[in-house]
Amino acid sequence: MTERSIPADIARKLVAAPTYASEELYDAYRWLRANNPLGVAEPEGFDPFWVVTKHADILEISRNNALFLSGERGTTLMNKDGEARARAVTGTPHLVRSLVQMDEPDHMKYRLLTQAWFMPANIRKREEAIRELAKKAADDFAALPGRCEFIKDVASHYPLRVVMNILGVPEEDFGRMLRLTQELFGASDPDTERFKAALSDEQFAQLLISVVQDFTDYFEQITADRRANPRDDLATLLAQAEIDGAPLPPFERTGYYTIVATAGHDTTSSSTAAAMWGLATVPGLLERVRADLSLVPALIEEAIRWATPVKTFMRSASADTELRGREIKQGDWLMLCYASGNRDEEVFANPDSFDIDRKPNRQIAFGNGAHLCLGQHLARMEMRILFEELLPRLKSVRLDGEPRYVESFFVNGLKTLPIAFELA
Repeated sequence: MTERSIPADIARKLVAAPTYASEELYDAYRWLRANNPLGVAEPEGFDPFWVVTKHADILEISRNNALFLSGERGTTLMNKDGEARARAVTGTPHLVRSLVQMDEPDHMKYRLLTQAWFMPANIRKREEAIRELAKKAADDFAALPGRCEFIKDVASHYPLRVVMNILGVPEEDFGRMLRLTQELFGASDPDTERFKAALSDEQFAQLLISVVQDFTDYFEQITADRRANPRDDLATLLAQAEIDGAPLPPFERTGYYTIVATAGHDTTSSSTAAAMWGLATVPGLLERVRADLSLVPALIEEAIRWATPVKTFMRSASADTELRGREIKQGDWLMLCYASGNRDEEVFANPDSFDIDRKPNRQIAFGNGAHLCLGQHLARMEMRILFEELLPRLKSVRLDGEPRYVESFFVNGLKTLPIAFELA
């Protein structure tokens, strides 16, 4: 045990999916920020990794993409067996290769393929179509009998419809995309469909591989269709896109489709649910925002901070360096704990409170630097529109049971949010 070592009990919590569904996670982060904000965890079965819990350190690493790489090691935490399995299947430490797993020069080449689609000027052209989807979601909500499970009935479906319409997935396949997303991001959660009982590490890795293969099979069909029948959608752009004068390789094309089709709605669902949780639990908040809809963007920003749907990403050092007075060696693995950075007491007063009056709200849930989330403007807009449509109809809302969280140390958020409500 050295000064930099994280206590074994906390290291175990950081790699245990159930921790991420409880307050234990924030207790662990709070201890680390106070006592060892840049320490090394060595949990059994995993390679050692640095645990980065302070807002400033996460920003510094995120902004220095040449020094802290995304492609050399897994960008999501994997144990030794899982990484070996991924390398055996794909020849890389990744089961998919999307923007998230790329470094320069590939990262910018691939990002530029779709970046214009997600810029504010372009997504504003889609605002009317998105508002129609939001009105439909609000109508469906209003038709419910005064209580609902908000995730299942609203939060998981509306963002899914927005992203699938942009991508070009037919409506009859929306359910399939939702199921595959839940299996990919929540594969360690006991309620996930394919996870019926405790699996060995090898079986768990095989489960993820099969989910990725399902995505691949589906989007190869989409690619063939769009090459024959081009449309005004993102699938057509990706089917016809070229990098360095050649079509996208299948591995990278699948990665692109998958990141848009999954992260594009799952993270937004989590933040949407967090906003409703805030409205249901913070006294006077619903009345205040309903009376002044100009406060909706602040509600959304605080919900994003509160939820921080992407809990962690990994980076690896490309050279020896120093951070917070500690020597990081070339090849060292680092866990960026965004949910800890978003509760950093040096940046956020009363960080465990849901407070829409944070100005500025310096949340880092979308990341920073070259890997700043491509869909951040779309996510904010679709959530804003939904609550602009929903809030005028809502007289009161309260919790109607205990919320539950997904057990996952990668993408994680509310799994159930039972609420009771009165319409205006």
